[in-house]
Amino acid sequence: MPGPSNNKKRTRGRVNNCKRKSTNLPKPQPTRFHGSTTPSPPSSPSPPQTPPPLLKFESPYEHKKLCPVLDEKVSRTVEKVMFQPPFIHDPGNGPRVRDARAFMGSFFAQPPSLDDPLCAEFAQDEVLQMLSTVLPEETALILWYNKSRSRSRICPSCQRLYRLGDALQDLVDEDPEPDKPRPPQLLLEQEISGLCSPVCFILASFNYPGAIKLAWGRMADEMDDSTWELLNGPGVGVAENETSRTLGMLVRMTRLHDLGLAQLCFGVDVEEASLLQVAHS
Repeated sequence: MPGPSNNKKRTRGRVNNCKRKSTNLPKPQPTRFHGSTTPSPPSSPSPPQTPPPLLKFESPYEHKKLCPVLDEKVSRTVEKVMFQPPFIHDPGNGPRVRDARAFMGSFFAQPPSLDDPLCAEFAQDEVLQMLSTVLPEETALILWYNKSRSRSRICPSCQRLYRLGDALQDLVDEDPEPDKPRPPQLLLEQEISGLCSPVCFILASFNYPGAIKLAWGRMADEMDDSTWELLNGPGVGVAENETSRTLGMLVRMTRLHDLGLAQLCFGVDVEEASLLQVAHS
């Protein structure tokens, strides 16, 4: 019959069953060690390794103290190179040579055409020295360059760098007619003096308005006497300044096959020099 006594009996039975099960479990076996059970002595600590010596770097301040003169020279050279204006500039219608002397020493300058006898004759340094006695250095260098190169040219008026036969952009008309023929005098004048366009030739011979049309693209032996006299005259003085005088002299000199150097250096008459040039050719 149910009651408190029966609950106690059931609890005792459960405890006895747990004890019987625990006595049947296998006992743990002690761990066996093979060999000597004597503990090995502790290993001696390895000696500390000496770190490699650190590299010694000089601070920029120490270097500056050691080489103050070198630093000043380098800084001046860097400033000179960085802040000097470029000797070639392109305003949008073709490159311009700003410094003829710097241009001559660059890879942009074409070498003299020594395979052409006339160009090889003008390529001599003595010719440049003679030109420098009658023209400013910049103009003398440009004229010497044009006469000693067969294809490369620098315009003495606008300093445009080009090659003979190039389709040059017009200096005045921004939208020229694409099929507009070029006058034959244009290429002839480019070969003779390097003046690249009609505008540049007009500016160069502005003091001789009566000879502009008849002198364009022609040598002295291709003009009549009156035109040549106009070019050799004092001019009308419309633009009397150093630039106009220099360009006017360049126009006169380039009408002669030898640039008038025979007359300048040896006192040979212009007509006689032209005859000698024709006979030599």
